[in-house]
This record gives sequence, C-alpha cells and structure tokens, in this order.
Amino acid sequence: MDMSMDTGMDMSMGNMIMYLHFTPGDNLWFFGWAPRSAGAMVGTCIGLFLLAMAERWLAAMHGVMERHWHIRSQIVLANRLNASSEASSAEMCCESSPKPAQPGRAPLRLPASPFIVAHDVPRGLMKIAMAGINFLCMLAVMTFQLGFIFSIVVGFGAGEALFGRYSLQTGHMH
Repeated sequence: MDMSMDTGMDMSMGNMIMYLHFTPGDNLWFFGWAPRSAGAMVGTCIGLFLLAMAERWLAAMHGVMERHWHIRSQIVLANRLNASSEASSAEMCCESSPKPAQPGRAPLRLPASPFIVAHDVPRGLMKIAMAGINFLCMLAVMTFQLGFIFSIVVGFGAGEALFGRYSLQTGHMH
C-alpha cells in the first residue's frame, strides 16, 4: 500500500484531492454529482454562487422580520403590562386601606419578549434553512476545489452587496 501524501484519498467512486486545486471531478454533496467537464463545472459554480446569494438574502429577510417581530412583541408586551396595571389599579381603588410595601419583593424588571407562535416558529424555520445552506457551502468548500470556493465567496460578497443593508446590524455573519 502506497502511503505517499502526494496522491488523493481513494474513495469507492473517485479521488479526493486534499489540497487546493482546479481539477474537475470532485464529488459535490453526493457521489452522483461530480462535474467532470468544463460546462458541468461552470454550471456547478453558478449554482454555488446562487446558493451563497440565497443565504445572504435569507439573512436579510431574517433581519427585516426580526425588526418587525420585535415591534409586534413590544406591542403585545405593552398591552399585557397595561392590562395588569389596570387590574391592579382597579383593585386599589376599591380597597379602604392601601397594602403595605413588601420589603422582600424584587424591583420590576422588563420581561423578555413573549413567546408568539406566529413569530417564533417562522424564526426557527428560517434559522434551519440558513444553517442548511451554510452547511452545504461548507461541504462544497471542503472539496478544496478552488472554482467552488471562489464561486461561494463571490456569491456571499454579491449577496451582501445586494441585501446587506436589510440584515441585522450585528457585525458578523452567521
């Protein structure tokens, strides 16, 4: 058995070259997708470019929806706090003597945003889609095929240029 580090790792249906290269024929995600011709490589690179742009679009839509969901949850929270303060003020007006202050009681904290199914389920589904696309991009980069890597990097850059102003201003990409 040849233990030389100069050859690719033998797999059942191809070789995996363990260094950066432009050689076509790498398996992308499964054995049936191994672009071997120049046209197949171009098509695959265009697909990876669009996939990376789609991830940036999803991130931008996530930012837009997060701002919308935050405003809506603040409205729900304010309505709940107003309803509870109206109920407590109604109780106080009907009592003859005010209740003494409770010394062990913690000061009022702002509660977290409430769980709203119409907000939190789509948020989770969007995060699943974004994580899935990121894992697909990671697996494509792990082929060490420079055409794939450049397509993904340029796709992320083009997607950020087109959609970045709509995403959350967190300072990093997910």
